[in-house]
Amino acid sequence: MHPIEISESAGIRNLHFGSDWVQGAMRICRPHALVLEYTQVMMASLLLRDAGEQFKRWPRRALLIGLGAGSLAKFIHRYLPSCRTTVVEINPQVEFIARQYFKLPAESTHFNIQIGCGAAYLASSKHRFDLILVDGFSPDGQPGELASPAFYQNCRTQLSSSGIFCVNVLRETGWREQISAIDTAFSQQTVAFPPCASGNTLVFARGEERVCVDHTTLSARAIALKKHTHLDLSRTVKALPLSGLDF
Repeated sequence: MHPIEISESAGIRNLHFGSDWVQGAMRICRPHALVLEYTQVMMASLLLRDAGEQFKRWPRRALLIGLGAGSLAKFIHRYLPSCRTTVVEINPQVEFIARQYFKLPAESTHFNIQIGCGAAYLASSKHRFDLILVDGFSPDGQPGELASPAFYQNCRTQLSSSGIFCVNVLRETGWREQISAIDTAFSQQTVAFPPCASGNTLVFARGEERVCVDHTTLSARAIALKKHTHLDLSRTVKALPLSGLDF
């Protein structure tokens, strides 16, 4: 039950967990847009699979661990309406604040919030997910239970064969060990994108199906994503190897 604070500047509303760190942000005039760079890069998950026209083929079921200001949840709810999304958040106050100040949508058959520990939820879940996004933080950083080898192994177990996993890793003490634990859990079938200016590193891993996509295809998918959602990932794609991604 950490303290929650809200600040506003230049048309951006920010969420804080009792510190100067920004835990979430919303552009007030465009509440469904992704403001923070690392949240934008997390949605590069959509470039790694053939999502189909209007992104209706994939993902069909998503799990988000950590709600924050609801940025990722709102983006998926708005632009991937056929995706069934579950968000697990440990602090009930965060859900209240997200609804009151960050325009979190109402729950429905395709969108629900679970209050509880993300690690415990995943360990007991009977679903397999096409997309698992982990962005759970406390005022002191990422909780240990969301950075443990057992947690990452459960993430792999609960991925569908075409599933994509992505976790937001802060470059602080222990981050190398954390990435090593992810590599081990996913049998080295991982890739870390270039760090964001904020210091966030996004690590991606896959389910059983290999990710093999050349740079031209990544660029074409980024163009389609921008047309559908206004999210521009061209800079992210340019920072990736010219050989594309194969993991």
